[in-house]
Amino acid sequence: MDEKEFSKLYKMMSKLLRPHPWHGIELYDSREEKILNAYIEIVPSDTVKYELDKKTGYLKVDRPQRFSNIIPALYGFLPQTYSGKNVAEYSIERLGRNSLKGDMDPLDICVLTEKNVIHGDLIVNAIPIGGFRMIDHGEVDDKIIAVLKDDAVFGELRDIKHCPDGTLSRLKHYFLTYKQIPDPDTDEVAKCEITHIYGHEEAIEVIECGEADYHGKYNYQKLESSVK
Repeated sequence: MDEKEFSKLYKMMSKLLRPHPWHGIELYDSREEKILNAYIEIVPSDTVKYELDKKTGYLKVDRPQRFSNIIPALYGFLPQTYSGKNVAEYSIERLGRNSLKGDMDPLDICVLTEKNVIHGDLIVNAIPIGGFRMIDHGEVDDKIIAVLKDDAVFGELRDIKHCPDGTLSRLKHYFLTYKQIPDPDTDEVAKCEITHIYGHEEAIEVIECGEADYHGKYNYQKLESSVK
């Protein structure tokens, strides 16, 4: 099947089937206003960590939460992003650690809201305000921090410096402890560190690196342009 025939098939199937959360949803709801589409995997009430199965596009159980601490935000990923060469080089430039590499997953995102969202597997519009530069066993694993669009409590925030310290402390604690389950093969606990908290402008740069990595790997831009 040549590219033209495949593009026609892609267009037809996208109208008939649920789009894959990673590949079939656009990154931005409004690129000009920097309003993101975020796919949510887990919510604060979840006692199990759910994760997207990359092959099928369905949620699967990653692992039970070992401790009683919960993530104080909606948590998921940004569609059509990938933590690869560009994301890694961005962190290398700022940390001076030449051995770093991307974790080869979509960029993670935490969306702050005062609302009680009861389940994941949904899309929300989110506005990025900053992020955590997180290193997990030598892999770059940034956490973009965003607010739910039009949220009554957090919706007006536009930079992480205006975010309550208590909220950021709870987020940091979660990410520094949620993987404290020994590897069954080595009995070692994953080593995570948050080296920096950065603001809105740097978060946009990280997202752009993740978008470039995604299109460099999957070349969906070329496919989409041929479909239109």
